[in-house]
Amino acid sequence: VPMTWDEALDTLADKMMELRKNNEPEKLMYMRGRYSPTSTDLLYGTLPKIFGTPNYYSHSAICAEAEKMGPGYTQGFFGYRDYDLAKTKCLVVWGCDPLSSNRQVPNAIAKFSDTLDRGTVIAVDPRMSASVAKANEWLPIKPGEDGALAAGIAHVLLTEGLWSKEFVGSFKDGKNLFKTGATVDETAFAEKQTHGIVKFWNIEFKDRTP
Repeated sequence: VPMTWDEALDTLADKMMELRKNNEPEKLMYMRGRYSPTSTDLLYGTLPKIFGTPNYYSHSAICAEAEKMGPGYTQGFFGYRDYDLAKTKCLVVWGCDPLSSNRQVPNAIAKFSDTLDRGTVIAVDPRMSASVAKANEWLPIKPGEDGALAAGIAHVLLTEGLWSKEFVGSFKDGKNLFKTGATVDETAFAEKQTHGIVKFWNIEFKDRTP
């Protein structure tokens, strides 16, 4: 329905005030795209807080900030980084398509064929992406089952003793106590560079067989 800017603003304001009067401010969700001073400081920063909704998202939630979380929580580095595709021998492309969507698309395209010549590319994705089409192995999991696959892989790595003992550490007596369904004493494991591997096993991984 064609309307003026004033009419549009009044309509928006009326809808927002209706939520406030019903004590439902959380039902307002604000989503924005790339940055600008107006959208960042006022619409994205101040407005949701004054209104009383926690539901405001920028494109960073599925872009740069999300990318930083991986190395941030595993390596303590919250910043942009790229991958050593020039030396990679096994590339696991999980839920993404570096040939068409990442911060270094030209770099991925230039080095992808060399990775295939040198090693193996495994793609985990429910859809047929460009990377999937070129991969040596494709695991077309059902949408939403990434966590189940990851937990199953972790279960196998631990029960079969395939984890990196130089990095993770190992059991003090040298005997692998990771057995399907069995709880492990956390004090029996001498951890090195990781934190809480036995705790994760007891809470989640011990029952997550493939």
